[in-house]
Amino acid sequence: MDQSQAPILDGLEEYHRLDRYGFSPPGHRQGRGADRRVIRVLGPDVFRSDVLASGGLDDRKSRHGYLSKAEQLMAEAVRAERAFFSTCGSSLSVKAAMLAVAGNDPGGLLVSRDSHKSIVAGLIFSGVTPRWITPRWDEDMHFSHPPSPDEVLAMWKKHPDAAGALIVSPSPYGTCADIEAIANVCHERGKPLIVDEAWGAHLPFHEDLPTWAMDAGADVCVVSVHKMGAGFEQGSVYHLQGDLVDESHLSQCADLLTTTSPNVMLYAAIDGWRRQMVEQGRDLLGRALTLAQRTRERIADIDGLNVLEGRLLGEEASHDLDRLQILVDVSELGISGFQCTDWVREHCHLDLGMHDHRRVMATMSMADDESTADRLIASLSSIARVAGEFDPPPKMFLPNPGELQLESVMSPRDAFFGPTEMIEARRTDGRIAAEQLTPYPPGIPAVVPGERLGRSVIDYLRTGVDAGMEIPDAADGSLRHIRVVREA
Repeated sequence: MDQSQAPILDGLEEYHRLDRYGFSPPGHRQGRGADRRVIRVLGPDVFRSDVLASGGLDDRKSRHGYLSKAEQLMAEAVRAERAFFSTCGSSLSVKAAMLAVAGNDPGGLLVSRDSHKSIVAGLIFSGVTPRWITPRWDEDMHFSHPPSPDEVLAMWKKHPDAAGALIVSPSPYGTCADIEAIANVCHERGKPLIVDEAWGAHLPFHEDLPTWAMDAGADVCVVSVHKMGAGFEQGSVYHLQGDLVDESHLSQCADLLTTTSPNVMLYAAIDGWRRQMVEQGRDLLGRALTLAQRTRERIADIDGLNVLEGRLLGEEASHDLDRLQILVDVSELGISGFQCTDWVREHCHLDLGMHDHRRVMATMSMADDESTADRLIASLSSIARVAGEFDPPPKMFLPNPGELQLESVMSPRDAFFGPTEMIEARRTDGRIAAEQLTPYPPGIPAVVPGERLGRSVIDYLRTGVDAGMEIPDAADGSLRHIRVVREA
């Protein structure tokens, strides 16, 4: 196929050239009806490009095939058999994959316990039974690593009737699993592997990045183009290969969940980014990797800051690392990652990504250059100079890994939708959770509905909130009260 094409962008350009006008949604009519104050901030071109996908950009039967052609080009570009665009984020895409593989299957699904909250939401919606794969832990750093092939194999031996397996790689920290070995373990049993690779949309386009899931043999791979690519927020692609997952069923599962009003701008940005990566990706990402390495070295030269790399890799750690994700331990400064993130936002007008009780993450991308790297270094240097003036961070209770491994006693769906009650957190020890409790970022639930609560995890979350942790999905954000299954 001609990878210099961008069918959706070309169709949008033609729409404008022909001066099309629709007596149909959207009601702003390419900005004619939008408030001038809104246009002053967003710009007129945003509204001009917000048109219907069918009966607007394309005709009512999508005869031009703009979307299908763009998806075919994407599949070829990343060495997949099929690609599907989504404007509802990877949160939808991964749910569709879960439904297609394990929906209504009594054997359940092997799921890495370090999965994103969107995967747990998929378990709640679908009723799929999770067979949890325990991640590897660095107890000193209070940090989890993706599961190893041996851990996946052990779970297959324990649950041979499971419909498939789902892992997350890269993790929000940039650490990666041995996907090829895990795929082999699954395929030896004739079972598919789903990889939530939301942080890995860029991986197919440079050989010095970790292995792309499709190249490693995954059956379904989900990526967020907005995270490490040049798409808009909510832009996602899920890829398929092999014959272990039915293509039409996967598409229909996505159709059950997706919007009937997709945003053409999201489609167009994904389409254009694919073309950019095919034509320029190796050069752009090569420069980004070089810049990231220099930036790592410069951060490491700042007193009190430690750039994590070797600690993240090894036989008992992760298989690989995306070095565009720069994870920095700030604990030697006597401050928390929460304090660091808040200070640099307020004083340097710079936002950092992942943060926790002792770390912050700076995610580099192909868009960064020396000027943005300099700004990051200046901000981190500034906080290193003034950190001694900070109040000590509130002390968090950090349980050992075993105390975080909660017992699953009900299905997430039954616990979430069954009779519940809100009770004081101090009285929840031994009760069954009826809600997700997710430190965000990174968005990995500490508590899943259906798990039996323990004093250690409650103390971890409550002291975490006092220290600056955000738990956006809790019914009571202060965690003074927790929703639990009502006892008979």
